[in-house]
Amino acid sequence: MMNSVFEQIGHTSVVDTIVAQIETLILNGILRDGGRLPSERDLAEQMGVSRPKVREALKQLEENDLIQVRHGEGAFIAPLVGSAMSPALIALYSRHQDAFASYLEFRAAQEGFAASLAATRATAADKEILARIMDKLDAAHDEQDPHASQEADILFHSAIIDASHNSLLVHTMSSIYALTQQNLFYNRSFLRSIDGTGDQLQAQHREIFEAINAGDPERAETAARDHINFVQRSYVEEQSRAQRDQVSSRRLALM
Repeated sequence: MMNSVFEQIGHTSVVDTIVAQIETLILNGILRDGGRLPSERDLAEQMGVSRPKVREALKQLEENDLIQVRHGEGAFIAPLVGSAMSPALIALYSRHQDAFASYLEFRAAQEGFAASLAATRATAADKEILARIMDKLDAAHDEQDPHASQEADILFHSAIIDASHNSLLVHTMSSIYALTQQNLFYNRSFLRSIDGTGDQLQAQHREIFEAINAGDPERAETAARDHINFVQRSYVEEQSRAQRDQVSSRRLALM
């Protein structure tokens, strides 16, 4: 039998059971915004139920605004999380250092908490996912590939959130990481300009990974917080350097 995220269902309350299973997959972040569900036939086969029951369940999920059925294309998970901030608020954050510090403070708290939970709750599959992403980070670092590094970085932090098995963290932080992915506050190239070789970033990720893998929640939380604090220090140092350059250049212009 092929591997599947869906489980076979008995004959009692079949439609409700199908709905509950898909709702749980959405809640746990396994099925995410915009993700396409298998066809009715595939769902029926994987769950061991009839296609009419699947069709009825999908209709109920659509009525609950959890999925969107597009004729000729299939069923998709509805946009549930949305954006953490409006474009105007994002622009405001990018212009004000104090507001940006709040963003990083929030991330430090949430990611430290998530890393602590992940160290306690991560399953063998979670650890395998993190190990594979760590390999991607290592390869991107060795090849000095900024695009691959950026992608692996986001995957790494998202995987830690997933390994926390806290559904609210999963959905809240996915929206926050979308902002980071769009380079709206800073990007990894900026951090590398501070770090130089990127060795510090790589060592920080390795420490978080090893702490989670070892099942050490205190070490994992400290490592995650230290990583975000490094980002914040780097940002402040860069802002100060840019300000000094501007003042010096004006002095030079007056000579």
